[in-house]
Amino acid sequence: MSAPAPATPDALSLRAGLELPYTHVDDVFSGGRWTPAQGTGRNPVTDPATGEIWGSVPDGNAEDIDAAVGAARQAFESGPWRRMSATDRAGYLLRIAEGIEARAEQIALTNTRENGSPVAESRGAAANAASILRYFASLAPRLDAEDVRPFPSGVGESVVRRDPVGVCALIAPWNFPINLMVIKLAPALLAGCSVVMKPASPTPLSFRFIVDAVAAAGVPDGVVNLVTGSGRLGDALVRHPGVDKVAFTGSTPVGRKIAAAAGELLRPVTLELGGKSSAIVLPDADLEAMSSVLVRSCMRNTGQTCYISTRILAPASRYDEVVDMVTATIALGRQGDPLDPDTVFGPCATSSQFNTVMEYVASAHAEGARATTGGRAAQLGGGLEDGFFVEPTVFADVAPSLRIAREEIFGPVLSVLRYDDVDDAVALANNTRFGLGGLVFGEDQDAALAVADRIDSGSVGLNFFASNHSAPFGGRHDSGLGTEYGEEGLSAYLSYKSIHRR
Repeated sequence: MSAPAPATPDALSLRAGLELPYTHVDDVFSGGRWTPAQGTGRNPVTDPATGEIWGSVPDGNAEDIDAAVGAARQAFESGPWRRMSATDRAGYLLRIAEGIEARAEQIALTNTRENGSPVAESRGAAANAASILRYFASLAPRLDAEDVRPFPSGVGESVVRRDPVGVCALIAPWNFPINLMVIKLAPALLAGCSVVMKPASPTPLSFRFIVDAVAAAGVPDGVVNLVTGSGRLGDALVRHPGVDKVAFTGSTPVGRKIAAAAGELLRPVTLELGGKSSAIVLPDADLEAMSSVLVRSCMRNTGQTCYISTRILAPASRYDEVVDMVTATIALGRQGDPLDPDTVFGPCATSSQFNTVMEYVASAHAEGARATTGGRAAQLGGGLEDGFFVEPTVFADVAPSLRIAREEIFGPVLSVLRYDDVDDAVALANNTRFGLGGLVFGEDQDAALAVADRIDSGSVGLNFFASNHSAPFGGRHDSGLGTEYGEEGLSAYLSYKSIHRR
C-alpha cells in the first residue's frame, strides 16, 4: 500500500485555522459587480479529505443566466472591449496575470479544500494561469497585423479580418478548475469576446479569485461574468439564444450532449473530454528515469487528470521488471491530507467519484487482475476518516478486454499490460475509443519518435509529458473536438471575414 503520511495536526483542526475569504456566498458576478443570485437554491461545497461541508454557493436559475448573458451581450455589442486593439486588450491580460499571482495562496488553499488536490499541485495553479494569460497576450501583434492576400489570378486582393466570435459560454471541470477555465478565458478575451463562465458544481469558490483579478485589472463591465449551479444550469447556458460559442472541458457523456445541442443550434463548440491513454515502454527504456516522472505522467492529481497514461504497456521481455518498478514507485507516494505539502496522493474529489473508482477496483479483482499495491479503500485517521480516499493502486496481469483497460477511471489506478512487439504495443495503444494523450519511453529518441507518430492521439510525450501553452492540445475521437492552447486555441474564438477588392 502507499506510504501513509506521518503524524500531523488533526485535519479538522488545521482547517478550522484557515482564514479563507470565500466560504458561504450568495452572489454571482454579472455586469461588472457581485450581485445577489436570483436562484434560491444552494449547492454545498464539500472537503473530500474530511467529508465536511464547509461552503456553499447559489444554485443559479434561468434569471441568473439571462442576466449574465445579457450583460455579456451588451458589453460585446455596445462596449469598448471588441473595439480596442488586441495590444490594448493584452495589457488587461497582463494585469489579470499579476492579480492572480497576488492571490496564489488563497487560490491554492480554496482549490484543495474544494477538490482534494494536494496543495503541492494546487500551489502551481496561479503561476500556470498567469503563464497562460501572458502567452496569449504575446499573440496580440498577430491579431493587430494587417492580413492582405492577393488573388492567385492577380485580379485583386482580399483583406482578411479576424473578428471576435461573440458571447462565449465557458464551462470548466472540477479537477483543475483554475487552469482549465483560464485556458478558455485568455484567448476569448484577447480575441475581443465577452464571456459567461460556469465552474463545476464541486469547485465554485476558487474561481472567484480569478474574477476578483479580472475586476481589479479594470476589464470593462459585462465582459466577464460568472454563474454557479448544477449541470442543469450548464445545459441552460449552452442552449441560451444569446450565446455564440461554447467551450467545455469535462466527461465524454456530457460532451456528447453539448455537441448535440451545439449541432442543433449551429453553434461552434470546443470540447476537451476524457481519455484512456497508454505509456508504451520500449525494450530499451531507462526504468529509473521513467520512475522519476511516473506519478506526474501517469497518476497526476491522484489519477484525476484527463491526459495521463493510466495504461502501462510493457514488453514481455521486461514485464516483471516494469511491474516491480511501477509498484514500488506508486507505493512510495505518500497518501494523506492534501493540505500537507508532502502529500502525493489525496482523496477522490467527490463521494460519487470515490464510488465510481471503487466499482472499477472491484471489477478488476473480479476479472482476474492482480493488485500489486493498493486495491482497497484507504483507511486514514487524524480527521480523515470520512474522506473519499482510495489507496493508490497498480494492477498487473491486465488483459486488454478488462474494464479497467478500456474505460476511463479517473482515480488512482494504473494497469500494466503485456505486449509482444512494437506493432502489438501500438495496436494496444490505439485500441480505444479515446485519443487524448500518450507516452513513449525509450532511450533511442528516433525510435521513440517513430512510435509516437503511430499513436492515434492529440498529444504524445517522449519520456515525459507536459502541456506547452504554445502548442495545440486537443483530443481525437471520444476525447473531444477542436483544440486549446497555441495559435490554434486563439482561432477558436475568432470569426473570419474576407473583404475582396481590386
